[in-house]
Amino acid sequence: MATIRKLRGRWQAAVRRRGMAPRSKSFDSKVDAERWARSLEAELDRTGELPDTRPAENTTLAQILTRYRDIVSPTKRSSVTEIARINAILRRPLCHRTLTRLSTADLAAYRDERLKIVAPATIIRELNTISHAVDTARREWNIHLAQNPCKLVRRPSPPKGRTRRLEGDEEQRLLAAADKGRVPYLRPLIELAVETGMRRGELLSLTWEHVDLDRRVAHLPLTKNGSSRDVPLSTRAVETLTRLRTGESVKVFSAAPNAVRLAWERLRRRVGLEDLHLHDLRHEAVSRLFEKGFNVVEVASISGHRELRMLQRYTHLRAADLAERLR
Repeated sequence: MATIRKLRGRWQAAVRRRGMAPRSKSFDSKVDAERWARSLEAELDRTGELPDTRPAENTTLAQILTRYRDIVSPTKRSSVTEIARINAILRRPLCHRTLTRLSTADLAAYRDERLKIVAPATIIRELNTISHAVDTARREWNIHLAQNPCKLVRRPSPPKGRTRRLEGDEEQRLLAAADKGRVPYLRPLIELAVETGMRRGELLSLTWEHVDLDRRVAHLPLTKNGSSRDVPLSTRAVETLTRLRTGESVKVFSAAPNAVRLAWERLRRRVGLEDLHLHDLRHEAVSRLFEKGFNVVEVASISGHRELRMLQRYTHLRAADLAERLR
C-alpha cells in the first residue's frame, strides 16, 4: 500500500513491498503523487518488481529522439527523410519535456499547432515517429513508462486519395513545354511515368543493367514496399528508353530527386496546371491499364501494389468511358 504524506511543503509518495527496496518520490501536488504511486503499484502487481522510474524522470524527449535518429533511423530505407523529420521535431519546445512529464495534452497541443502550417499526413508521420522512438526506449533502453502517451493522442484524419487525371490536351501541353525547356530529361521522365506507372524514386534509381529492351522489361531490385518487381514496357516506353540510351551513364536518369521536383514545378507553372502532381502520372498510368482491360492481379503486378485497397486509391476510371462499355 502506498503512503502519501506532506513533507516540507511537497507531497511525498512512498511504495513499499516486503523483500524489495522502498521507492519514494516528491511532487508539487497530491494528485501527481497519487498518480505516480498507482502507476508503480500497478506495474508491481503486473511484473512482481518495482520498476526504476528515474531514467524516464531524467531523460528528455529530445534525448530519446536524438538516440533514435543516430541508432535506429540509419537502418531504414527511409533514413534520409526520417532523419530530416526528427531534426525538425527537435527544434520544437515539446522536446524539452522529460518522458515522465510528457503528456497527451502536450502532444495534442503540438498536433494542433502544427496543423496550422502543415498537412495532416505530415502530422501523422511526426506523431508516429515520436511514438516509435518512445516505444523503442521502453522496450530496448531500459526506460520505464507506464504507457506511451503518443498512442492515446488522436491522429488527424488523413487526406482522401487524389483523383486527379490528365484531361484533354494536358499531356501534349506538358510534353511540348518540356521540349522547349532547358531540362532534357523531363520529357522522357513524363513519358515513362505515364507508360509504366513507376514511382519517381523507382524511375530515378533505374539502371541500364536492369533494362532489357529486347524482352521489353525493366527490373526494379528494390521498391517502396521492400520487394522487387519486373515492369513490362510498352512500345512507347521502349522508344523513349532507346532514345535515352547513350552508353555514357549507369543510371537511366542521373538527376537528383529534388532537382526533378523543382523542374516539375517550373514546368507545371509554365503550362498553367496548378493542381497536378508528378505522382498523379502514376494514377494516370494505373487507370489506363484498367481501361485497356487488364485485371486487378495484372495491374498490381505492374504497379507493385500489394493491397487492393491501396490500388483502388490510384484507380479512377472515367465514367464516360465505362458508359461506352455498358451499351
